[in-house]
Amino acid sequence: MENKRFIYLDHAATTPARPEVVDAMLPYFTEKFGNPSSVYTFSQQNKAVITDCRELIANSLGAKSNEIYFTAGGSESDNWALKATAEAYATKGKHIITTKIEHHAILHTAQYLENNGYEVTYLDVDENGIVKIEDLKNAIRPDTILISVMFANNEIGTIQPIKEIGAIAKEHGIIFHTDAVQAYGQVPIDVDAYNIDMLSASGHKLNGPKGIGFLYIRTGLKLRSFVHGGAQERSRRAGTENVTGIVGLAKAVEIAFDTMEQRTQKECKLRDYMIDRILAEVPYARLNGHRVDRLPNNVNISFQFIEGESMLIMLDMAGICASSGSACTSGSLDPSHVLLAIGLPHEIAHGSLRMTLGDENTMEEMDFVVDKIKEIVEKLRSMSPLYEDFVKRNANQ
Repeated sequence: MENKRFIYLDHAATTPARPEVVDAMLPYFTEKFGNPSSVYTFSQQNKAVITDCRELIANSLGAKSNEIYFTAGGSESDNWALKATAEAYATKGKHIITTKIEHHAILHTAQYLENNGYEVTYLDVDENGIVKIEDLKNAIRPDTILISVMFANNEIGTIQPIKEIGAIAKEHGIIFHTDAVQAYGQVPIDVDAYNIDMLSASGHKLNGPKGIGFLYIRTGLKLRSFVHGGAQERSRRAGTENVTGIVGLAKAVEIAFDTMEQRTQKECKLRDYMIDRILAEVPYARLNGHRVDRLPNNVNISFQFIEGESMLIMLDMAGICASSGSACTSGSLDPSHVLLAIGLPHEIAHGSLRMTLGDENTMEEMDFVVDKIKEIVEKLRSMSPLYEDFVKRNANQ
């Protein structure tokens, strides 16, 4: 029996760790296992390694090394940014601005803060998923202490006007945080040029290990400890440092930034080819997110008269891994909050498919996937009474 084909198109959910990343990490599981907080040379060598990794990551953002704080990943970084800012600046105000299309690590944290006496404004976005700058300006109040807008959306790939948002935040003396989990390693980011005060990132989104990420915190912000119990991370996050993860993250970052230009050019080419073919060859399909201002690897398309879950199962049977939205909400039957926020009706939002590409994907795979999507859509629509009625109505007009 021949091996089943396997095509992975869910890199926004997670990515495979590169072999070089695994090789860099391996010694720190075994012979270089020392706790960086211990005073003897064996462990202090690991402390020096962490310092080097911190420096490399800081350089990738135009930041200082003492502004990088290692965390367990994007969700922790988002929680820390919002909760610690809310606590530290409560005397100045209790108003926070974010958007309706943030990752749930932001939205659920914002809801938690609302339950604890804070006010949150959730900005609308346009049909492409972009924040309207005028809406942001109008939402700012004297008691606004934080603006948190994601750099690029994890579902539809739209990149926000971060530079403009950062400038507005700075002008009003408001802290600006961006969840850059999907964007970091995919697009160039300079924290000073964009006036970013805090930035969240995660290792497993850029071919690094799971369970490691960081929060960039600009010097001068009076954020307090997020995890108590030790002096690690300059007394802001207690716990023995995940040396193995930090080494893997730094290696992944190094490779991601070294290869960014050629890798993203290739991804854009595959992305645009796939989008053009689907929109040209599958009727009643629409692209979600901005056509140009989107992540190099993101394809999100809604197919009318289709249930997204059925499509995912049939793609899986063909050896294709994709998703209908964020991996964190894949167990939910509700349509994507992002697709509803850009104005899609429930029935169309339910028929959405997200495919996110990686360095290993090929043009031949794109053709195979599009051909398979055409087959599946045709089959599912042939079983849909809604589609049958729609065709009949159109034929009679």
